[in-house]
Amino acid sequence: MLSKFFGDRAFYKKILFVAVPIMIQNGMTNFVNFLDNIMVGGIGTEQISSVAIVNQLIFVFNLCIFGAISGAGIFSAQFFGKKDIDGVRSTFRYKIWIAFIITSITIIIFTLFGGDIINKYLQGSADGGDMAVTLMCGKQYLSIMLFGLPAFMVTQIYASTLREAGETIVPMGAGVSAVVVDLVFNWLLIYGKFGFPELGVRGAAIATMMSRYIEAGIVVFWTHYKRRRFTYINGMYRTLKVPAVLLKDILKKGLPLLLNESLWAGGMAILAQCYSVRGLAVVAGMNISNTIGNLFNIVFFAMGDCISIIVGQLLGAGKMEKAKDTDRKMITFAVLCSMVVAVVLFTFAPMFPENYNVNSQSKELAASFMRIAACFIPMVSFLHSSYFTLRSGGKTIITFLFDSVFMWVVSVPVAYSLSHYTGMRIEYIYICVNAVDIIKCIIGFVLVKKGVWLNNIVESCPKN
Repeated sequence: MLSKFFGDRAFYKKILFVAVPIMIQNGMTNFVNFLDNIMVGGIGTEQISSVAIVNQLIFVFNLCIFGAISGAGIFSAQFFGKKDIDGVRSTFRYKIWIAFIITSITIIIFTLFGGDIINKYLQGSADGGDMAVTLMCGKQYLSIMLFGLPAFMVTQIYASTLREAGETIVPMGAGVSAVVVDLVFNWLLIYGKFGFPELGVRGAAIATMMSRYIEAGIVVFWTHYKRRRFTYINGMYRTLKVPAVLLKDILKKGLPLLLNESLWAGGMAILAQCYSVRGLAVVAGMNISNTIGNLFNIVFFAMGDCISIIVGQLLGAGKMEKAKDTDRKMITFAVLCSMVVAVVLFTFAPMFPENYNVNSQSKELAASFMRIAACFIPMVSFLHSSYFTLRSGGKTIITFLFDSVFMWVVSVPVAYSLSHYTGMRIEYIYICVNAVDIIKCIIGFVLVKKGVWLNNIVESCPKN
């Protein structure tokens, strides 16, 4: 019985070989945000709240890019399993087109309406903070962060394809380099050290923008430098044409993913806005909690990526039973690891807010939010693994209903109703919003167990 859910040493060695570099890379990316929060949090409540709001908006863009290239990524992983390099090359070109379109639209929207959007998060009580200062800082931070969006776009195009090819070390190294740059220039530019100007939130934005370009430069250089290994990059830019039949297939599978990630990220932004009506202290506390929580969530995030890569390659190779067995063991491993992470976060939650120069109410709320989130980590880990399992087999319509539709039909109405029409404490509202995901757990368990995701979607795809 145990062998059904647990693998041997070779199995876990293979899993960790793929997962650990992804964990480190994601950890470094989240650590960049953590550094911004710690250093900006040393200035005051208004500054950290402004950064929190803008990062929530940037998060929507990040997930739109992720969703856009994930559709092609499903095909890339299976093309690699099939050893079809022409197919990989075509999916890479699709990523370029879709990511460029999304980045351009995002920059236009935030340039024209960024201030108005930020102001939507400043409708609650000030709680000792200054709303006008928060809005001003938010505008300054956003205007600079927009210049980093193209670099993030390029990084995701190249790094995602490298990971789908089984190369996770280089993206990890690029992420580490980005953290070093961000750390150094945060300190220099936020506080004006060693003769650099004291720029506050603008300094944090400049440092983050620089780190994004360093990360992009590394993954681009390495891919082209190792063209004998990553042969799909040879002749990549001779044309940007994507075969019509393949384009149709990617759009068919990819558009639900793009819509899913976009709507889900938008839903998360609406949830944040619902919480924000309870005051500026809630905005600051939620930001601290989310930033710290993301550092702990890298385990199940990495396991989700790992499932999409390993299981996707097995499906592309036509090894259905092995894919099913591998997936079951990987989900078990992900949930068990997340339990350990949850205990650690719950135990040390009160310590993290002490690193921030915010009011006591914000610190207390941050600790409470972190402990609540810790209790739900194993459940979220299972949901994340189920989502990537379904996605690896091309069941993107199901994942769309499973994820973003549920968010807008259930989670958002619950959060909006409780925050606007009741006097319930914000901590209890947060618990209720998280608890409704139990319904998704049940649905995900049934779908994964039935094996509706066991599909080879590249078997008949054209090579050119």
